[in-house]
Amino acid sequence: MRLLGEAGLLAQGRSGAGVDPQRIFQAAVDAAIDAGEVGIQFAVYKDEDLVVDVWGGVADRAAGRQVDRETLFNVFSVTKAITAVAVHIQAERGLVSYDAPIAQYWSEFAAHGKDRTTVRDGLSHRTGIPAMPEGVTPEQMADYDWMVNALANLEPVFEPGTTNAYHSYTWGWINSEVVVRTDPQRRPFRQFVDEEIAQPLGIRDLWMGLPPEDEPRVAHMYNSETSIADQSTARGRSMPIQVAGTQDVFGRSIVRQAVIPGAGGIYNAISSARFFALLANEGQLDGVRLLSAERVRRCLEPRPDTDKLDVGRGTVTRVSNGGFWLEAPGVFGSGRILSHPGLGGSIGWADLDNRLAVSMCHNRHGVAYAEPLADALGQAFGVT
Repeated sequence: MRLLGEAGLLAQGRSGAGVDPQRIFQAAVDAAIDAGEVGIQFAVYKDEDLVVDVWGGVADRAAGRQVDRETLFNVFSVTKAITAVAVHIQAERGLVSYDAPIAQYWSEFAAHGKDRTTVRDGLSHRTGIPAMPEGVTPEQMADYDWMVNALANLEPVFEPGTTNAYHSYTWGWINSEVVVRTDPQRRPFRQFVDEEIAQPLGIRDLWMGLPPEDEPRVAHMYNSETSIADQSTARGRSMPIQVAGTQDVFGRSIVRQAVIPGAGGIYNAISSARFFALLANEGQLDGVRLLSAERVRRCLEPRPDTDKLDVGRGTVTRVSNGGFWLEAPGVFGSGRILSHPGLGGSIGWADLDNRLAVSMCHNRHGVAYAEPLADALGQAFGVT
């Protein structure tokens, strides 16, 4: 892994003029802080090189702790990109077929008419079970086995495979359990991610279940109550208020240390950007290949009716059959994009055409500061 030196690296923009992306993105961080951000990190890979690694602001006001490059952030649904890649690794190995019923690998999932629900349905938010189990508590959400059993027994609210309905939380366990059930070693999902994704790519801070000793590094979330969805809507039922994406819930040790494969990831920007660099480089990074280039390209295929309303979000949400967003607020670049945003505004994406991987992590919910990021990408890399 080639890291950015203290003096920064020169990158060639479309104009051909040498530019210093580190300086440009540090100015973007400063602009975000001036605009009201609390704490923020940006990281960018170009090809296989880390060319931007900047940060600023406050991780925890009460503790007087500043953000640094080691600060960790709750990234919520950015987590889904990792879980999706885990499924694709199993498919790459011939252990999973996208068109096979999930119940072929996880027999209990067949309950209540879900017997023909496919792995592809699971990846593309079409299983018909977007809502969390009734009355679920943070302690139950943090219990992986409890959640898997509860989801297997849910009755679909839509016929599986017919309706696009974003599964805010349930998506994670549906897909992670396919990985666990098809792993010849039957490793816990946390271990699979560490051994099959993080370690091969040389990523330290890609946590799916945070070690207790790393909790002091996590940024406090501010303004997180703005992320509570209207509980009368499908989105609200997918994120019930008692397990909403707030500091009160996701700041608890039991939740931070839990495996919540659709929303519980805790990363920093350099780790997230390095993961997305795997996708930007079509499945390989620094000589390590986890996915074939063809499989990565297939992840760009849109799910059925992706340009129509997603009833789980109440908006058009362009999602691929591979589990990634093809467009998202705050994502810049045209052409082949694989991305995933997270509740509160953190985001990561891979731009396959420009071989760019971008990550932004922050701790003030509700504001993503897209304009400084867009300006920086345009100045440094000619991306708009």
